[in-house]
Amino acid sequence: MKVCIFGAGAIGGHLAGRLAKGGAELSIVARGANLAAMQANGLIVRAPDGDMQVRPSLAADPAALGRQDAVVVCTKVPALGSVARAIGPLLGPETPVVFVTNGIPWWYYASHGGAEEGRRVPEADPGDLVWNAVGPARAIGGVIYSACAQPEPGVAQVVSATSKLILGEPDNLRTDRAVALASLFKQGGLPCSVSEKIRVEVWAKLLNNLLSGPICSLNRRTMRDSLADPVVRAAATQLVEEGIAIARAMGQPVPGGAEERIAQAAGINHKPSILQDLEAGRPMEVDALFQVPLRLAREKGIPAPMLALTVALMTQAAEGAGLLPRAA
Repeated sequence: MKVCIFGAGAIGGHLAGRLAKGGAELSIVARGANLAAMQANGLIVRAPDGDMQVRPSLAADPAALGRQDAVVVCTKVPALGSVARAIGPLLGPETPVVFVTNGIPWWYYASHGGAEEGRRVPEADPGDLVWNAVGPARAIGGVIYSACAQPEPGVAQVVSATSKLILGEPDNLRTDRAVALASLFKQGGLPCSVSEKIRVEVWAKLLNNLLSGPICSLNRRTMRDSLADPVVRAAATQLVEEGIAIARAMGQPVPGGAEERIAQAAGINHKPSILQDLEAGRPMEVDALFQVPLRLAREKGIPAPMLALTVALMTQAAEGAGLLPRAA
């Protein structure tokens, strides 16, 4: 299977390594120092189960790679507009596109049913660029649990002892295309399942983002260090409880309670990706990850005072650093 990774940062690099190990005919769209490093040394993935060095086809221009059997988009949400403008040459008539992104995705209301069918998520896709260029029929959702970093260009370092990827169709059907991709990742050593409730999985991951993103962006510390303070721990617990209530109001009840998630997070000695972006001066995913659930809380009449406060503060921090893009 010809599979292209679009955006080989920390997460994209990890997934690329797994696909190559799983037997995919791999290509990567990359730019700048990252592209130069991989052209010189290949892609290097340092993982707990062993290091990988692969030499995929590389290009800054997708047209040089041609049509693919599948594309996996691993850029941050603010870059999706640029992806939409460039992805066309990779797409054949039946090419699916997996979006491994955090937050409420642009395709969320596709095949949703009910009065909200086809509704857009403007924070995730300003101007409907991705909706129009890729289209919901091609989209497969991707939810990744993998603490990763990019210590230098061309290198992805997997920090977490275990990782997993969850794929799912917007219509919640178990399709051959999703199963085939999951099989490639599993053959590459990454546990990967196909969910028939992908929106529940989106909310389950988003609860982790709500827990870690605002707090760690404000104090610039890991969750382990942050939750050692009982005042911060109480605030984090309230954040998760508000997130659980929003997910339930959206018809996507997430298993597990706040205390369970707090206990798991208390052992994580890793900076979340949005804090890595802040410290590296990269655009921050504030809108899709945090402003959207806050807007949904207001639409559903769910009180979320702690979320409102922490999101307002991290938004100010991101704006003050010049890292909060408002257009694709």
